[in-house]
Amino acid sequence: MVKNPKKQLTLVIGMLLVLFLAACGSGSDSEENAEESSDSSTNVGEEIDYTITGIEPGAGISVTTEKAIEEYENLDGWQVEQSSTAAMITELEKAINNEEPIVVTGWNPHWMFTKFDNLKYLEDPQGVYGEVEQIKSLARKGLAEEKPNAYKLIDQFNWSVEDMEGIMYESSDSGEDIATVAKRWVEDNPDKVAEWTEGVEDVNGVSVELVSTPWDSERASANVVAEALKQKGFEVTITPVDVAVMFEAVANGDGDATMAAWMPQTHADFYEDFKDDFVDLGANLDGAKIGLVVPEYMEEINSIEDLEAK
Repeated sequence: MVKNPKKQLTLVIGMLLVLFLAACGSGSDSEENAEESSDSSTNVGEEIDYTITGIEPGAGISVTTEKAIEEYENLDGWQVEQSSTAAMITELEKAINNEEPIVVTGWNPHWMFTKFDNLKYLEDPQGVYGEVEQIKSLARKGLAEEKPNAYKLIDQFNWSVEDMEGIMYESSDSGEDIATVAKRWVEDNPDKVAEWTEGVEDVNGVSVELVSTPWDSERASANVVAEALKQKGFEVTITPVDVAVMFEAVANGDGDATMAAWMPQTHADFYEDFKDDFVDLGANLDGAKIGLVVPEYMEEINSIEDLEAK
């Protein structure tokens, strides 16, 4: 039987129209789904409430991070949550265990880079955090004349990032106080200590006061120097204070020396305020660094500029 050609044409046109409309509907759905997906995604800033997890107020890195927020336009609306180093480490470990985003204030030497091997510094295009730093020893004026052997040992003190981080990590891992670990380190490293004490004469109970910040890195250096001084017969006191007081104490002669001046960036303001009132003995450690740190699984965040404004 011969089919009606008009009916066949109508059927074909109808089928094409259905297919066309279906295709249009499918494209529209895809676009809507894409828009919904885009709308539902969040940037890192939103996920962490535009908060950088920091340490104690007044710490050099805390002050510098406040400057970074002012300098980087994309950090507009961000804040630094300042509490303590221990609290920062706790939050960092929690985030890493859950593979969640986090931005923290970080520095070397510090044992967190030994404990967590998946951390990275964010690039700092504007150079707010500076380049590689030194940790310097400072002495009060008159120390060389009044206590020449203490002055000589402090002036000769020099060690590495690995030395300092080793003490810090061992203390954290074992639960032992840094003073205990530092004393053992001095006993286990006689060759290095011999370099510091070369030409230093024994004394009988001469008192020396070292001033330092209360953070693990500075506690490590203060305690190893204290132990080396004790081996030569000195009676040593370590006084932990905040950064501003540390510089002021050495400048005013209230403390004999410190091994905790981070330069040329971290403590630059404090150094400038008192530079004419103390003796700069030079670097006791090279290779220090500060900056913003994130876990490596935050693959798309490699620079401070990758963080989005609020």
